[in-house]
Amino acid sequence: MVDVELDEGVAVITIDRPHARNAIALSTMGELEDALDQVAGARALVIRGAGDRAFVSGGDLKELAAIRTEEDAAAMAWRMRRICDRIAAFPAPVVAALNGHALGGGAEVAVAADIRVAADDIRIGFTQVTLAIMPAWGGAERLATLVGRGRALMLAGSGTVLDPVEAQRLGLVDVVLPRASFEAGWRELARSLANRPAGEIKRITAPDATAEDAVRAFAGTWVSDDHWRLADAVLKKR
Repeated sequence: MVDVELDEGVAVITIDRPHARNAIALSTMGELEDALDQVAGARALVIRGAGDRAFVSGGDLKELAAIRTEEDAAAMAWRMRRICDRIAAFPAPVVAALNGHALGGGAEVAVAADIRVAADDIRIGFTQVTLAIMPAWGGAERLATLVGRGRALMLAGSGTVLDPVEAQRLGLVDVVLPRASFEAGWRELARSLANRPAGEIKRITAPDATAEDAVRAFAGTWVSDDHWRLADAVLKKR
């Protein structure tokens, strides 16, 4: 199942399939689509898995093994790729809270987010090659954007699994937290991002954003009630 939590502008989507290490089944895709509909308008979004063993362990092989034709394989890939595209295009900042291992398709879900926060005992890797397949959900392209084409080919082509420190060094993970403070840490980060300027910064740092987009976004925040409420408080103190 997929759970949705909404708290003061922060939305948390939790993939909760402990029997399958939070693997993605076709039914999970439908629940993710519904969950993304429910969180529209949130000022920050977190994607996580339940428990502490797996973020997402990839596709649910027990179910997806029934797919035997190229047409059906392509249809499945397109469906989950569109879900990852929706995560990547979410208007507000998106955090992947890597509570457990993110392998194969789980790594693809992770890189659809803007920011990856990892517990210090997890592993992450594009391991599809160990099944003689390749990333299907847009993960290879997003990985190349994060770490460069050569490193993306090396990592996904070899199925290398990284610890959080090495993943952070390569730019695949942004923040590594001790397990004991992981839950509190990602929640604090999400709350700090749940504001209008963070959403605008996400928009103007997109590859296709222009200088005009950036200036207009700044001007919009400048005339906002939030800006003048905070600015007036500073002026009164002075």
